[in-house]
Amino acid sequence: MSTTDTDTATGSDPTGKAAEDKAATSADERDLGAAGAQLSTAPAEEISVPSMGPIGWVRWFWRQLTSMRVALLLLFLLSLGAIPGSLVPQTGIDPVKVENFKQRHETLAPIYEKLGLFHVYSSVWFSAIYILLFVSLIGCIVPRTWQFIGQLRSRPPGAPRRLTRLPAYTTWRTEAEPERVLETAQRIMKRRRFRTHTVGGAVASEKGYLREAGNLLFHIALIVMLVAFAVGQLYRAEGGKLIVEGDGFANNLTQYDDFKSGTLFDKNDLAPFGFQLDRFTATYERSGPQKRTPRTFRADVTYWEGADGKEHKTSIKVNEPLEIAGSKVYLLGHGYAPIVTVRDGQGKVAFRGAVASLPIDAVNLTENVVIKVPDYRDKNNKKDQIGFQGQFVPTLDLNTGTMFSQFPALDNPALILTAYHGSLGVDAGIPQNVYQLDTSRMKQFKESDGSAFAKALKVGDTMKLPNGAGTLKFEGIKTWATFQISHRPGNDYALVGAVAALIGLAASLFIQRRRVWVRAVTGDDGVTVVEMAGLGRSESAKLPEELADLAVALQSEAPPAPEPEPNPDIDTALPADPAEGARA
Repeated sequence: MSTTDTDTATGSDPTGKAAEDKAATSADERDLGAAGAQLSTAPAEEISVPSMGPIGWVRWFWRQLTSMRVALLLLFLLSLGAIPGSLVPQTGIDPVKVENFKQRHETLAPIYEKLGLFHVYSSVWFSAIYILLFVSLIGCIVPRTWQFIGQLRSRPPGAPRRLTRLPAYTTWRTEAEPERVLETAQRIMKRRRFRTHTVGGAVASEKGYLREAGNLLFHIALIVMLVAFAVGQLYRAEGGKLIVEGDGFANNLTQYDDFKSGTLFDKNDLAPFGFQLDRFTATYERSGPQKRTPRTFRADVTYWEGADGKEHKTSIKVNEPLEIAGSKVYLLGHGYAPIVTVRDGQGKVAFRGAVASLPIDAVNLTENVVIKVPDYRDKNNKKDQIGFQGQFVPTLDLNTGTMFSQFPALDNPALILTAYHGSLGVDAGIPQNVYQLDTSRMKQFKESDGSAFAKALKVGDTMKLPNGAGTLKFEGIKTWATFQISHRPGNDYALVGAVAALIGLAASLFIQRRRVWVRAVTGDDGVTVVEMAGLGRSESAKLPEELADLAVALQSEAPPAPEPEPNPDIDTALPADPAEGARA
């Protein structure tokens, strides 16, 4: 039979069938006309986006905001946003540095100002990230907490039908009864702190619930930290004070050299306390690569709490603040205050006291000295104002060719001053910086030869102004120290949150949640078959080891059954190769 005959006989001729279909289609098209030619049985491919409406969009936005992915993204953005707060001077911390930065960078300053980089932590964009992260964490934690509570109240799921499919599996045969095996397995599991119950002829157990608890603790701790930081910023109060030996400080707004507070802080809520600087002690390394490094840096103070509080003595050191009335007093720095006595042209004392001076050299403590004497009369009994400006040098060494200190200790102290007379500008009622002298309306005293008047004084020396204008005597030296008084109510909560976050993170990383099932059934030969399998909720390389350990513990009370002795007759009758038997 030919190929053509075969196709015809079997009815598989594609050519004939196609011809019949084509003829039928042409007939239908003639009947339906032009409209029929455009018909198609395929569905129209039209893509329609359903309109969710306002409520739908709100739900969608809430699901996105409370997802873990968005929470991590917001946390990352918050970390990035804190970078300019550390690199760019902040108005709330040091306004002087901000002004200096604006003067040095005239192009960048307006851009930074518009972006809020000079007040990052109170800017709109940083607050938006902060609030969104706060809401995201709450929206993420609440449903997961209820889910975790449900898991704690529920029992571990029953054993799968085929334990052999699990990643960790073992089996053995034992002569112990199945009930005894399951009871022993349940007892061993409970001893290993597994939650267990028997269901469907198997023991189901689970362990590692603290992993999810640690995860929840970590996120709750983040919320605590965010709240603590917010409270600390809103209710904070912080100020600085320079105190000369023998002087004191009372926690009153007028006592601060500078003061900053949060938005919700009431200045009337300043706690009543105070302290007095009795003595400041500083020693320095005198040789080696760490020369000039402070070794002793201690302020001995007397403090009291309340208006009539009992006095106590203590020492304040670097990183060892004085804690009093909910505030902390930190020791920041120190310097020297030359003691001078200024007499006018009439020989009367116009000024006497210690003049605190600010360092212009942070290493060797060379200081800029400014003395203002507004109540002054010249030798003709005419009212005048006088000012002194110069440097205080703790260790002067003229061999170096400079008038700067060579060591921070008082090895060879000297006071180098020049004098001006005229208007100090204090009568205009405009506040002035006590550490700066405005000489725009003053004249410098001159020597007889017309040169500028200036003198270097040792302790006990007296400077005589030209033309009998008066004198200045260098009486001695006192030490001053700067303190920062800080009140941040959220710091303790932030510390608790940080510690809790570390504990929760460690639990979520190192605790592995896993399930173990033990099944014991009686085989056809009357011997109990024990199956044990484990499944980790997260990948863990120790799961097989733990399963093996549990199996060894269970086998000690349900030992494997001995291998049956071979039967010579059966072994002779059966083929050696199962494949040969299958083929037979």
